[in-house]
Amino acid sequence: MAEVWIYALASVFVVSLISLIGIVTFAVNENRLKNIIHHSISFSAGALLGDAFIHLLPEAVEEFGFGLEVSVFIISGIIFSFIIEKFIRWRHHHGVISEVHAHPFALMNLVGDAVHNFLDGLIIGASYLVSIPVGIATTLAVVFHEIPQEIGDFGVLVQGGMTRKKALAMNFLSALAAIVGTAIIFIIGNIAGNVSSFIVPFAAGMFIYIACSDLIPELHKEDDLKKSMIDFAAFILGIAIMVALLTLG
Repeated sequence: MAEVWIYALASVFVVSLISLIGIVTFAVNENRLKNIIHHSISFSAGALLGDAFIHLLPEAVEEFGFGLEVSVFIISGIIFSFIIEKFIRWRHHHGVISEVHAHPFALMNLVGDAVHNFLDGLIIGASYLVSIPVGIATTLAVVFHEIPQEIGDFGVLVQGGMTRKKALAMNFLSALAAIVGTAIIFIIGNIAGNVSSFIVPFAAGMFIYIACSDLIPELHKEDDLKKSMIDFAAFILGIAIMVALLTLG
């Protein structure tokens, strides 16, 4: 169990470090950064779907059977993600109206990001409770998803009036909520038994929603044939990496 704790805490710490990715904006020009982010979204979509269908769902079915409960938890993850996204979009629409709202919006973004990171910690922790290979695969899927998101969050904080150094620091503090999430899921697991029975399919539902509702639609906005082919290759590569990680088992 100690080994699982070490792997899990190390994983969420690495995920937290991704919050410092905003530092690349100091050295990369805007056009190149946009291309990097766009292609990383393709890669992230493939990784999330790969992790959901190749690691999380097969593990859930193998351990708990493919009954009504697993289906309900998958759908619950999708519904939960839908509600969270609606709330965030509503806050974005009603928050960024004028300069007066800039600072409160930046702070709200930090709170929302902390909740998101906390959920990532829960998911990573529950994945490690299933097995170390599943935990590693889920961690990688989360990392790939976090890269474009954290760059966006960094931009929001700077736009909200923070200096770049302060935005990096605050974004990192928000990211540490993932460690809290992982610690809580391990504590609950020790007290209440196998919480991964519902967290794992729930996480799969969230990953499916994020990939299909948020990431893939962004890729369809690109009409250039060459960039679209790169997007497709990155998408397949994300899935391929999840397949390759099966060898860890």
